[in-house]
Amino acid sequence: MYEHDVIVVGAGGAGLRAAIAAQEEGADVAIVTKLHPVRSHTGAAEGGINAALREGDSWEDHAYDTMKGSDYLGDAPAVETLCRESPKETMQLEHWGMAFSRDEDGRVSQRPFGGLSFPRTTYAGAETGHQLLHTMYEQLVKRGIEVYDEWYATRLAVSDEERPEERTCHGVVAYDIQSGEIAGFRARKGVVLATGGPGQVYDHTTNAVSNTGDGVAMAYRAGVPMEDMEFIQFHPTTLPSTGVLISEGVRGEGGILYNAEGERFMYEHGYANNAGELASRDVVSRAELTEVNEGRGIEDEYVHLDMRHLGEERIIDRLENILHLAEDFEGVDGLEEPMPVKPGQHYAMGGVETDENGETCITGLYAAGECACASVHGANRLGGNALPELIVFGKRAGQHAAGRDLGTARIETGKRGEYEVGEVDTPVEPGEVTGGEPGDVAADGGTAPDGGATAELTPEECVERAVTDERTRVDALMSRDGTNHATIRAKVQKSMTRFVNVFREEEGLKQALRDIREAREAYQDVAVSDPSRTFNTDLIQTIETRNILDLAEAITLGALVRDEFRGAHWRKEHQERKDESWLKHTMLSWNDGTPEVWFRPVILEGEDKTYEPKVRSY
Repeated sequence: MYEHDVIVVGAGGAGLRAAIAAQEEGADVAIVTKLHPVRSHTGAAEGGINAALREGDSWEDHAYDTMKGSDYLGDAPAVETLCRESPKETMQLEHWGMAFSRDEDGRVSQRPFGGLSFPRTTYAGAETGHQLLHTMYEQLVKRGIEVYDEWYATRLAVSDEERPEERTCHGVVAYDIQSGEIAGFRARKGVVLATGGPGQVYDHTTNAVSNTGDGVAMAYRAGVPMEDMEFIQFHPTTLPSTGVLISEGVRGEGGILYNAEGERFMYEHGYANNAGELASRDVVSRAELTEVNEGRGIEDEYVHLDMRHLGEERIIDRLENILHLAEDFEGVDGLEEPMPVKPGQHYAMGGVETDENGETCITGLYAAGECACASVHGANRLGGNALPELIVFGKRAGQHAAGRDLGTARIETGKRGEYEVGEVDTPVEPGEVTGGEPGDVAADGGTAPDGGATAELTPEECVERAVTDERTRVDALMSRDGTNHATIRAKVQKSMTRFVNVFREEEGLKQALRDIREAREAYQDVAVSDPSRTFNTDLIQTIETRNILDLAEAITLGALVRDEFRGAHWRKEHQERKDESWLKHTMLSWNDGTPEVWFRPVILEGEDKTYEPKVRSY
């Protein structure tokens, strides 16, 4: 067993910032990550970091834009924390040596981004995430923080009192890809989940193949509620053949969207008469698909994004990476012709329920970054708000896990305070498939199967118990014949892309739930075909597929129960925002394998003002 004060799971932007912050508080910190830190998906972020740095701008204006962008489902304490602290954290990156793009006078450049009332997006060419990741990795190396590289965390070691709010997280269990060892990591003070998003739930996504929502699924099965999982962002500019992202920075610099008839449709068809291409991402994605559905798409699939008018010098200076992506994946020279683009799954606004300090309802368990939901982004995230979320809330989670007093959080977690019980009419039973063998893959909830036992164990015994359970699960997967995970995963991905996409209909959502149920039943017979214990990617992907099943079901349940149109969530039968009944978060608890839907009211009362819901137009 390995022991540290703070264990950070994941080494992207949020994980690195959490580890640095915890180390600065004097904690013995280690990172457990299934990828080398600089291979983390943060490196694919192209756009920038929103921060109110200049005269004429303010964090209050940033907060208003963020709340408006969230379609008034962001929680004000989290929104204001992000916007107030982002300038300081952005300057910290600059002091650490991050190579921001600069104006001629030497100041850090800022450009317009979708949904912003001021050009406050700092950037490093079109590789902002890459620069951020390497800058913080340098700090990690400088400080000597231990990294358990290519260790795949598969289970949380959590006591199993009846109420999740009474449980404690004592560590994690992970699989060493190189040696095949399954070992426990005891955290004396806290575990921070920073495992990224669930993009592989869909088959057309900007996310890396490693983004399988592991942290969210582990926390969910351990008892932490998932929050607002129905809100999935579909980025309007992805390459049709691969899902590779074309940065919003192209439109921020002045790129134009055209349909097959050569119309600048954002204006000419009235989708966003003021902001045009720089409307919020959900608005632009719906506009593009409407153009395609109404016969004005190119090859009935995509639209064109044109940046030729910006000129070669400006494109090379600020968007050179985009030229390479378009050429490599679509065979298009962005200096000579427009690029084909269409919406693709990009980001999950929902995730592990946390407060503004990153803490969950389970003592000692934290989450930050895309896997967490504070909720900063509500029903829709603004471009340029993901990277500041990583550094602001990664830092706060790391500090709090290490023992720093950040004050009493205003956002409550778990079933505390005000909440209401919900229900959803489903065509099949969601959740765990009954009848599985003890230790079977379907029963890996992160708590002891006999109920109540680990509540009386020491922290070390709790971790050892989790290790034993995980070894039992892996042995079962490795020792039997059965279905390969790939067929199950592909079925779920295709169903989610077809039925739980930008446009959603009730019958389609119910069909997705049926497909997911069939996949769950098939997963009862899943087996690992590779018999080796080392570098066994088949084993890793089999475990990841279980996580995909849980998250796909959660997204679909949330989409079915929320009978309104808000932010990125559009329902054909309910094309209006219903503030009188839906100014609340959708919560989903695992509930020992029988998912339970409930709701918590949104917090619109900020430090000095209340954010009154208004019609959201651009």
